[in-house]
Amino acid sequence: MDLKTKKRLVREKKKRRIRGIISGSAERPRLSVFKSAKHIYVQAIDDEQGRTMAAASSVEKGFTLASGGNRAAAKEVGRMIAERLQAESVKEVVFDRNGFIYHGRIKELADGAREAGLKF
Repeated sequence: MDLKTKKRLVREKKKRRIRGIISGSAERPRLSVFKSAKHIYVQAIDDEQGRTMAAASSVEKGFTLASGGNRAAAKEVGRMIAERLQAESVKEVVFDRNGFIYHGRIKELADGAREAGLKF
């Protein structure tokens, strides 16, 4: 097994384990994060009804930063999702790092959302 496949399988195993524990609701949605090499995406999910309440990413038209794959972009996406959730009167979320290590861009996204007023 090559290194790339092993990393993918380890992340998928972590993801399944995390999702067995956490779940989102309308009052406290699950904030699910995905990162690629060039961009970062986040969505607030109500698992009880199976719907996405809000979403933000670094590929949107209104995104101001040139690069979507760095820590500054992740912090900005965190602020964007926090503003959209507060518009729907949501103040608390459950953070789903989606199997990624809480480090770098994932941490910056969470910090940006906290600075904008969300509670984890």
